[in-house]
Amino acid sequence: MKEDIPEKGAALQRDHSTFAIAPHSPGGLISVNDFKKVVDVAEKYKASAMKITSAQRIAIIGVQEEDIDVMWKELEMAVGHIIGVCVRMVKFCPGTTWCRHGKQDAVGMGMKLDRLYHGYCLPAKFKIGVAGCKHACTAPAVKEIGLCGRSDGWTLMAGGNCGARPRIGDVIAKGIDDETAMDITQRIVTFFETCDWAKKMRLARVIEKIGFDEFKRAIGV
Repeated sequence: MKEDIPEKGAALQRDHSTFAIAPHSPGGLISVNDFKKVVDVAEKYKASAMKITSAQRIAIIGVQEEDIDVMWKELEMAVGHIIGVCVRMVKFCPGTTWCRHGKQDAVGMGMKLDRLYHGYCLPAKFKIGVAGCKHACTAPAVKEIGLCGRSDGWTLMAGGNCGARPRIGDVIAKGIDDETAMDITQRIVTFFETCDWAKKMRLARVIEKIGFDEFKRAIGV
């Protein structure tokens, strides 16, 4: 029986025969040339569909297993980590780069976090969201780590998730600058990385288990 192929970023589909792959496009940003390449490769290998995903990627659906390697070779793009126990995505909005509502540079922050953490192996899947204003279009409150921009800086939340047991993240800090936000993010990732007992347990469940005060003590805030 076929299974997901995490090292190739290939997720087995409902038909238990074909796969989906999704080239990495940080924050949904993709060049015109890369966009054309995705379309051309999907067409060449007779993909059944293309879908813009909630993780801001373009998934190529209905891929035959024997075509996966050659498709990645022709795409010449990084693998999007759509499966596996790792940082699945860093989702960010246009922020002050393009959006008239933006209060903080969500694109700049999102790109820095993406370069550091996308695909980073952890005990369970992990998602990061960055929003440039209070409208929070990228839903940072339901990510393992969420940053929401305000006029006075970032509000940082931790322990949110969607799924069968949704949870709003706890506020860790308010009015912090980029450097402080990056520092606290690293502390949270390091803490979670060393939670050997929490294998496949989302950060939300870890915080519920040990308590929010103990979590803050563990990350030193």
